[in-house]
This record gives sequence, structure tokens and C-alpha cells, in this order.
Amino acid sequence: MERLQKVIAAAGIASRRKAEQLIADGRVTVNGKTVTELGTKVGTADKIEVNGVRLEREEKVYYLLYKPRGVLSAVSDDKGRKTVVDLFPEVEERLYPVGRLDYDTTGILLLTNDGDFAYLMTHPKFEIEKTYVARTKGIPTKEQLKKLERGIVLEDGKTAPAKAKLLSMDKKTDKGIVQLTIHEGKNRQVKRMFEAIGCPVQKLKRESFGFLNLHGLNAGERRELTAHEVKQLRVLAETGNIH
Repeated sequence: MERLQKVIAAAGIASRRKAEQLIADGRVTVNGKTVTELGTKVGTADKIEVNGVRLEREEKVYYLLYKPRGVLSAVSDDKGRKTVVDLFPEVEERLYPVGRLDYDTTGILLLTNDGDFAYLMTHPKFEIEKTYVARTKGIPTKEQLKKLERGIVLEDGKTAPAKAKLLSMDKKTDKGIVQLTIHEGKNRQVKRMFEAIGCPVQKLKRESFGFLNLHGLNAGERRELTAHEVKQLRVLAETGNIH
């Protein structure tokens, strides 16, 4: 038996928090009866409907994608642009991206149909580190790098402490290559942090997510996460350590 909101989240209908709201709003039925009590437990034989549509319990799948440039981190696009889900034409399960990378940003992106897992991977309280490499217009000084590390005040709040390192620079073209590690996921956060110190990003790649990296993959390629990797990611989110 599992909690109803967890089952809804795991089916990819909504995040666990949104699932709780759907239940509280009376939009979920179990075996034909409206359920509004959070914490209600259900079994595999129970018939669950959300907004009148029966919940189908898919097998959970987890993918690591090397996202190429010019692809949206979305399930669909009303402008007809290519999305990351379009890169998985043969996958029958209903995939969606875990968090997002900008249209022109490349690098590591997870996709799944497990809403509970996606919540663990994206909520800032779980503090999973993500490392980016940015090519900047302007070479950040030591003081500017320290500002990134201490936190930058953006319009939606101050960023958490980060790690910043200047990897290389080209004084002739006034360009820098900077590695930045954060554990949040505010909209366009990395780009806005660099803009705030006066070194706008020209090119951006996410090189790692927790202990995962892009080794062996080219842009547009992907692989399934192993059961052990999924378990390790859950442990990392919940405890901050890998066992």
C-alpha cells in the first residue's frame, strides 16, 4: 500500500505537492468515491481517477540525455519547436524533463515518468549539486568569482553559496571559461548570475548532475540510468551522501 499522492506523482500526472492539491480539491476518486484526505493509502488493485481520467500505472523509466542546442526542455511546444521528448520517439512511457535547460544551453538533463523522483531531484532543499561550464564575455576577476560564491541578489532572491573557478582565459578576445557549481534551479539562474557580475554568458553547458556526467555521450545521445544510479540519486537527495 502506498500513499495516494505518491502514486499520482509516480504516474507522472503531477508533482507530489500538486497531487496533494488535486486530492484536497476533490478531483481524485478511488474506486468511484471522491477522496479528499491526504495520506489515504491505495493498493495496486484500486481504481484511481484524476479529473475523471483513469490513472495508468506505467513502469518507471529514467534517462540521462546529453541535450543539444536548439531543443526545448519541454514535453511539447505550441510553436512547433523540437523538444527533448522528441528525441525519444520509440519510448512508449510518458516522459518529461527533470527541471530544464535553456533552449541554447547544452549538457546533462534527466527525463523520467516518476514524479516523486523528479521532485527529489529538483527541489532546492535537497541540494543536489549541478556543475556548469560557461564561456563569458569578459574575464571574471577573483572578486567577481567570490561574489558568485557568496551569492548574487537576483530579482527573485539571493542565490545560495556556490563554487566558482576560472578554468582559462583569452585576453586577446576578452573571454573566460568558468566552472560554476550550484544546487538550485532558478529560471536562467547561471546566466543571470554572470550578467550580475558584468560577464554575460556566450555559451553554457551543464557538465554534471550530482555524481552523473556525460562521459561516453555526444550531443543528442542518451542512456538509461541503472537501478543503482537511481537509488544513489535518491540517497544523495535525502541524506546528502552516496552510500
